[in-house]
Amino acid sequence: MSGNNNRKIFDNLVSRTKIYLVIILILLLILVYLKIELLIPSLIIYMLILAYTYFANNKRKSEISEQLQDLTLTVDSAAKSSLINAPFPLVILETDGNIVWRSSKFITEFANIDINNYINDLIIDLKQEINQNKDSKSKTIIKKVEIGDKIYKIQADFVKTKKSERKKVAEYMLIIYFIDETENYKLQQEIKDKKTCVGIIMVDNYEEVMQSIDTEQKTQLMAKIESSIYDWVNETNGILLKEDRDTYVYIFEQKNLEQIKENKFVILDTIKNLVRKDKIQLTLSIAISNEGDTDKEVYKSALSAMDVILGRGGDQAVIREDGKYLFFGGKAEEVEKRTKVKARIVAHALEELIEESKKVIIMGHVNPDIDVMGSALGVYRIAKTLDKEAYILANIESPSIKPFMENIQEEYQGVFIDKETALSQIDEETLLIVVDTHKTTYVEEPELLNKTSKIVVIDHHRRSVDFIEQSILTFQEVYASSASELVAELIQYTQKDVELATIEAESLYAGIMMDTKNFTFKTGVRTFEAAAYLRRCGVDIIKVKKWFQSDLESYNKIAEIVKKAEITHDTIAISSYETQEKDTSLICAKAADELLTIGNITASFVLGTLENQICISGRSIGDINVQLILEKLGGGGHITLAGAQLENKTIEEAKQELIEKIGEYFTEKE
Repeated sequence: MSGNNNRKIFDNLVSRTKIYLVIILILLLILVYLKIELLIPSLIIYMLILAYTYFANNKRKSEISEQLQDLTLTVDSAAKSSLINAPFPLVILETDGNIVWRSSKFITEFANIDINNYINDLIIDLKQEINQNKDSKSKTIIKKVEIGDKIYKIQADFVKTKKSERKKVAEYMLIIYFIDETENYKLQQEIKDKKTCVGIIMVDNYEEVMQSIDTEQKTQLMAKIESSIYDWVNETNGILLKEDRDTYVYIFEQKNLEQIKENKFVILDTIKNLVRKDKIQLTLSIAISNEGDTDKEVYKSALSAMDVILGRGGDQAVIREDGKYLFFGGKAEEVEKRTKVKARIVAHALEELIEESKKVIIMGHVNPDIDVMGSALGVYRIAKTLDKEAYILANIESPSIKPFMENIQEEYQGVFIDKETALSQIDEETLLIVVDTHKTTYVEEPELLNKTSKIVVIDHHRRSVDFIEQSILTFQEVYASSASELVAELIQYTQKDVELATIEAESLYAGIMMDTKNFTFKTGVRTFEAAAYLRRCGVDIIKVKKWFQSDLESYNKIAEIVKKAEITHDTIAISSYETQEKDTSLICAKAADELLTIGNITASFVLGTLENQICISGRSIGDINVQLILEKLGGGGHITLAGAQLENKTIEEAKQELIEKIGEYFTEKE
């Protein structure tokens, strides 16, 4: 490198000298031209100038070389001294792990540690980044690694060697600096541990329990409840503030959050055991959050998490951390605790929203079922009663509603629209009503949610994390049997009398029948009240029953699925249907229902093959929460009825993953 610099400086010097010599030669030629007798003296003078120039240049070259050499030696010496005496560990190595040189500080720092294993793992990570930057001649990588009981920030500089450039192969030399960040990390962790976490604790069914016990027992029960909650809070050195008679605010430091996760909210079971009378259980809902720059923001985040918990039926806990939800509990069946006041308020609010809108578009979930159609037609009739233009977005070719669609009269032919028509019709003045789902990823056309700010949600499923946040009115009652039941109630409480057509009443009745499995599961007093109202509207029960009948070919498929079912965990049946066809989901759902009719089967799962997907239908008689199991696979639903879809997996892979999640469910339940 120094030789090249010497050469460049000397070349510059020679170039300037040549210019001067040419100028002198021109001047001498002019003199000779003017006076010929000056020829000889001019030649002698020019020869002397050339001789002097040659001598002077050589001398100057020698002086420059000596100065550059001295400077280079000084710089090299300083660089080597800096490397050798660096205040932090330093190592130079090749990408195959061969250590070329290590500093004395490196030797001292890792004297009691088998550093080679760490180095080898580190090189593997660095090579991946090197391969991603093949065209780069040099690269600096900064990473955090844990070695022994210390945490280091490493800076790795790698450069292509001359050998690699000649042979055109990717060979590198690495210089790795180890900077001890342990104290800094501990300080950051200490600050993080002291961050405030806020929890909201709510007694779900306070009123119902208090009404079911004697007056003298109420004070004793509240004392037991508060004592149990205080004992649990004290385990994490937290502070508990009573906000209302059934609501508490729980404040603690984040360092105790892991302990709460490990204990899996044992307080939920503790509270349940306080009251066991007439099948009434006292339950808690707990929402904890650490998200927010201020304590006020953290509190608001906890309130939002509580909305999610209540939307899932209560009796569970959630931790909201880093934008994600972690759920605990929720294994008990929901207890009906709806009031007619809420239905009346929602009905009046819905009327006002419809009257303020130019038109109404109603949609449900993908692959609509009879519950979607029933609730959609019920809302449609409310809109038409208020003299509003209304449409229903639904895939009317769905196999699950085929028998029903065959009974639709001609007057509804223009009511059902496709996605393209809906997208062209919707605007800011359109009211979008979503029925039988609240998930942004599960609606018939997600893009519609971004086309208007006026959205209403009517649903009975437990709330999931991807709910429709921008809705201005939400009627989500997890204690209801179906969306059709909720719509039937809304129709009864509208201020303007709504007269249902026979087919509309029958579709609502069918929606309730389907989701309750003929009034067997998830059926409350309000369910029968809604069914009685619809019956008075002229429902032909035999006609509705025929909509659920299977043809002989489908029944044989279901029988084959039941025949090859396997039993796991003593009482759970798992089967599959590997034929891909348009009504695969419907067949799997019916097969899962059929499996529950077999003695000693408490839950059933049937897997089916769709295009690039595996669908799973889960059913339970209530002892096993199929929702919690299928939530682990990205699905959802209810305790007794749930579903999920897995992308890019085979039937066998999906089956093994399902069995694994069932195992996790029982482990968590212990």
